[in-house]
Amino acid sequence: MTGQKTQNNSTACVGLFDIITANRQRSRRLNMRLFRQLTVALLRDCLGLTTCKLGVYLVSTSRITRLNKAFLHHDGPTDVIAFDYCAKPGQTVHVALSDETGQPDIWGDVFICVDEAVRQARRFNTTWQAELVRYLVHGVLHLLGYDDQTSPTRRTMKMLEDKLLHKLAALYPLDELSRTARSKT
Repeated sequence: MTGQKTQNNSTACVGLFDIITANRQRSRRLNMRLFRQLTVALLRDCLGLTTCKLGVYLVSTSRITRLNKAFLHHDGPTDVIAFDYCAKPGQTVHVALSDETGQPDIWGDVFICVDEAVRQARRFNTTWQAELVRYLVHGVLHLLGYDDQTSPTRRTMKMLEDKLLHKLAALYPLDELSRTARSKT
């Protein structure tokens, strides 16, 4: 039907984790249950976070292009955009704030363009599912204060991104993020 939006939203409260995942694109069918599991594993098991408020939105090229123009003043699409609600001016990497201020370790939204994951996967000879998880990791690292604006900080962030992606790939079958029409998850 025209005008009807496909949304697969889920909220998971695991311990002190408040996580929303939402599929707001139509180009690829996704196993959102597995995507949520990957998100929790990244935050809790790989990064050791104890509290978070996180929204992860899988979006189309047109949506990410609008966000990129409106908030970053860049033309065209991008792979991932993170909005950090804990950021302090001049702060580079977050410390765990939950004990001191009652704020979560991270608090923000990550918008991931699935179409860009497909395009970049072809370019880098990988799967779009692995590229999608890379964007999740990349966005979360930005929320933790990591920066990729200079060569040294980009190298540091990329090394950590690779390490975390490999950990997640060892724990979960990333290719199962593809959901066929018959799949029930």
